[in-house]
Parts: sequence; structure tokens; C-alpha cells
Amino acid sequence: MEAEMKRSVLAGIAAGSVLAATAASGTATASQQSAGPPGWGMMASASSMPGANVSDEADYLTHMIAHHKEAVAAARQLQRSGRAQMRALGASIVTTQSAEISTMNRWLATWYRGHSPETGYRPMMRDLSKLSGDALDEAFLRDMIPHHMMAVMMSQQLLMHGDVQHPPVAAFAAKVRDAQHAEMVQMRQYLADWFGGEGMPCPMGS
Repeated sequence: MEAEMKRSVLAGIAAGSVLAATAASGTATASQQSAGPPGWGMMASASSMPGANVSDEADYLTHMIAHHKEAVAAARQLQRSGRAQMRALGASIVTTQSAEISTMNRWLATWYRGHSPETGYRPMMRDLSKLSGDALDEAFLRDMIPHHMMAVMMSQQLLMHGDVQHPPVAAFAAKVRDAQHAEMVQMRQYLADWFGGEGMPCPMGS
């Protein structure tokens, strides 16, 4: 019960800041990457969630690697889902974020060899291994929406307030922000369609 309450609070804290945001389209310029769509600046400034604060590039990469690893582990559980949409979502997350983990590890090894990989990361998602059917799908959606929200907030905070040393990292953070924002919209729609969306923020743009 306590973990469920924390997840609901986590989603609620950021919901008001992201309601006005819309997904970015096209190829962003350097300034567009930092600014993002309307509302991103408010969201990053309002961020006070544990783990959302990243001060520099190395810190962002280290925290995002741990964050991605948790998402990949959870998404693999969707292979057992009875819904084709959820299996496809899980496969997409595993493929995309596994590749991104490799990229971030390579950047850390190249640019920050002395940087400690320890993050003190605190898991955000429950154990899904014993769930199946609707219980699996609903638990995944309720956990992954705030999980994605955290990645969006960390990425935008780096772009607006962090110490970015390498342009590829800025482009990467903008990509993570926009891609996971789009997935959040889709997951909220699934939650509303299949489970009523009770206890979760309204879909963005509503």
C-alpha cells in the first residue's frame, strides 16, 4: 500500500507541470533541444522528486543507465501479456533502451573513466514476475508512466540547468525526453481504455 501511494504521489507531483506539454516533432536545433515544447521549462524547474536532480553530464548518464535498466527488466515481463499492444510496447522499450544503455556506457567509459558508477538508485517499479493477465498489464502501466515521467524530467533538467559538455548527450537527452513523453501519452490511453485510468493523471492535452 505504501509503495502504491508513493507511485501515485510521484505521478501527481509532475502531472500539473506536464499537462500543457506537447511532443516535439521534426529535428530539433540546439536551442530547441534545450527549450523543448511549451511547459517543459516549468516541469524541470518544479522538479523536486528524489533522483530527478542531475547536475552534470556524467551524473545524468549514470542515473539514466540505472533508470533504463529497471525499465528494460520490467518491459521484458510483457512477453507474457495477453495483449498484442502491450507485447509490442514491451519489445520496443527493451530494444530501444538496451541500445541506449550501451551508448551511455560507452560515453561514460570514453569521457568519464574516473566517474563512480554508483548512483544510490531507488527502484520505482514493483516486481511483475508473479503477475499475469490484466494484473500484469495494469501494474506495468501504473508503474511505467511515472517511471517515464522521471526520465523526461531528468532529461529536461540536464538540458536547461545541467553542465552539458558534449553535443551528442544534449541530442540524446532531447530524444529521451520526447520519445518517453510520447510513450506516456500512449500508456495513459491504454490505462483509460482498459482499466479506467483511476488514480492516474489525465492524458496530456486534456
